[in-house]
Amino acid sequence: MESGEILGHYSELLCLKKYSKHTRESYLHQLHLFLDYFGPTNVSNLTSNDLLKYINYLKIEKKFSYSCLKQALAAIHFLYQNVFKKEIDVHLLTKIKKPASLPVTLSIQEVNQVIGSTNNLKHKTIISTIYSCGLRVSEAINLKIHNIDTFSMRVKIVSAKDKNYRYVMLSDKLLLLLKEYFERYNPKRYVFEGRDGGKYSDRSIQELFAKAVKSARISKEVTVGTLRHSFAAHLLNNGTDIHLIQELLGHKQLSTTLMYTYIHPLSAQKIKSPFDLIM
Repeated sequence: MESGEILGHYSELLCLKKYSKHTRESYLHQLHLFLDYFGPTNVSNLTSNDLLKYINYLKIEKKFSYSCLKQALAAIHFLYQNVFKKEIDVHLLTKIKKPASLPVTLSIQEVNQVIGSTNNLKHKTIISTIYSCGLRVSEAINLKIHNIDTFSMRVKIVSAKDKNYRYVMLSDKLLLLLKEYFERYNPKRYVFEGRDGGKYSDRSIQELFAKAVKSARISKEVTVGTLRHSFAAHLLNNGTDIHLIQELLGHKQLSTTLMYTYIHPLSAQKIKSPFDLIM
């Protein structure tokens, strides 16, 4: 099969299986990289060793993170399973150890510096909303106006991946900022929209956040996802129950949320020993 034929068939199958737009774009990007590396005439007959060499190429040459490597392998697996009707070794990543590093977080002061470093109201509101609600980028760009409930002071977050939803608290300060933002920009459907309407792009959010971090003179290597990590870490450090944090983040497994206990181990200092109660 030629490259165009593979890409076309691949794209059609992603749509038929109702993958989200974000996932389709990510998988197609990974497929382009894959075809460029091997060429279309060879990809249907690759061995596990060939695939492992490719994964190592992405890791070493392209500097892919572990999560990006997982996505690349998922895209390749979809190609073989659905286009070529073949099975491949989906356990390749067990040969590449997941890094033990914990997610980077910002202090409350650093978050305040980042938010305060931009005079653009839309940019400030986007950053503030992501941090205040602990959002993923995909959740921020898919956030609709009617999901902000000012009566109950909570925000409904709908997952773009599986359509599940959760509720997070609506900060009084964020509500004031959103009101000012709505008055100036008058979005129609989504909270954050582009100049021509429709959802704001995730790339634009990444770019505006990077610019704000640079202006704030933050030297840490951070991404927009750092705001979500910081949200969780700050809640934990303030004594919020770990199960409630799990619910706010939308984690299916508590083990995912527990990693934040390693970021702020000193939060235990705020807990009174029961021994103090009997003396």
